[in-house]
Amino acid sequence: MVYDVAVIGAGVIGSFIARELSRYKLKICLIEKASDVAEGASSANSGIVHAGYDAEPGSLKARFNVLGNRMMEQVAKELGVPFKRIGSLVLAFNEEDMSKIRELFQRGLNNGVERLEILTRQQLRQMEPAVSDEAVGALYAPTAGIICPYELTLGAAENAVMNGVELKLECEVKGIRREEYPTQPFQFQPNFILSTSKGEVRSKYVVNAAGVYADVISAMAGDNHFSIKPRKGEYLLMDKNQGGIVNRVIFQPPTKMGKGILVSPTVDGNLLIGPNAVDVGEREDNSTSSSGLSQVVKGALRSVPSVNVREVITSFAGLRATPSTGDFVIGESSKVKGFINVAGIESPGLTCAPAIAGYVADILRNSGLELLIKESFSPIRYPIKKFADMDDGERAKMIKEDPRYGRIVCRCEKVTEGEIVNAAKSPVGARSLDGIKRRTRAGMGRCQGGFCSPRVMEILSRELGIPVEEITKMGGNSRILVGRTK
Repeated sequence: MVYDVAVIGAGVIGSFIARELSRYKLKICLIEKASDVAEGASSANSGIVHAGYDAEPGSLKARFNVLGNRMMEQVAKELGVPFKRIGSLVLAFNEEDMSKIRELFQRGLNNGVERLEILTRQQLRQMEPAVSDEAVGALYAPTAGIICPYELTLGAAENAVMNGVELKLECEVKGIRREEYPTQPFQFQPNFILSTSKGEVRSKYVVNAAGVYADVISAMAGDNHFSIKPRKGEYLLMDKNQGGIVNRVIFQPPTKMGKGILVSPTVDGNLLIGPNAVDVGEREDNSTSSSGLSQVVKGALRSVPSVNVREVITSFAGLRATPSTGDFVIGESSKVKGFINVAGIESPGLTCAPAIAGYVADILRNSGLELLIKESFSPIRYPIKKFADMDDGERAKMIKEDPRYGRIVCRCEKVTEGEIVNAAKSPVGARSLDGIKRRTRAGMGRCQGGFCSPRVMEILSRELGIPVEEITKMGGNSRILVGRTK
């Protein structure tokens, strides 16, 4: 089979591109080397839908940030993903910071960000009483919001698959070669042959959305005009008893390394602090360190001194794909016709994803790909019904329809057996503990899976028809059990 488009990388960018292309009468495949979608940066970031005041006016970051922000509410509704437009504050601690705030305010106006305000100390304190007394003012962006990054990615990927996209997991691209064949006299159609860990994949066009490996993939195709530097950010997640300390995303003034350490509620009611920013050499280094996490705590307490760091329930790290160009790299390669780079999509990439997807479709159209609307396309994806979000009447009705909803597996997050079964059987079904965790929140509570993991493994084993010893934490060699003792 020859696909019309092969999209490499099933993070939030690749998944949204695949979803956008599934609107058309095309044969699409979405290729991911990991065992699940959203395994990279899309599972380990702050989940902020940025307003758009930080990016340089005229940059791709600025253009797609503002547009993506405006699109997010509708997109989240279509995909059944919780989204809250709670607003954000950038704190100023001295006159130098206030000068930076005024600069961000003007930049935001230039970028088209709506309803920006510069707040005085008194206005800030009325809005967020818990912020530091040292803060002398702030930039208020009411259009900013919060979303769950892996739920958004999963929603886009599932909707793409529902609309005909073929998802190839555990399929690592190891080489790319290009051929041309005549379609008409003097006209040649590009044909790419991707060598993968699961055999060859042929496609007329290739979209490179491979995150921290995007420069490696681009070089395989013959284009090495940019490079990617992995930049690690470490986070601490607090218990839900900390979730109401602030009502908005609290930033510090950005630096050349990023937007700084934030304090933010999550859509699930927790409190998130982080990230720091450290350039690293390894593209798989998602470890945390005591020094890095201490830096996160110090930064968070400067903004919100009342955060109780004893209430940490987990820590994690993610890698940003920082490009050598200083801006997103999006466009058809000048060296390889039919090869589209969508690279260096660091922050605010999550916000930009739906807007970037539409732009990539236009690039493909301009490159010669015929885009005919598919009448059967549906933008709606129905998520797994969450027992924790139901009232008593809804729960009784659900248990009557499916008795498995009457068996609680994860007590911390009130996740039922019915939800876990549905997660394993969904269009992009979970195959690991982390896969179940991202789809249902089983294991995301205070005990972090200490009690529910064995039961989740038993259910997965039963539903997938494989021995429980083959169930992994996150695919690959991450097996939890090595054999039976009795």
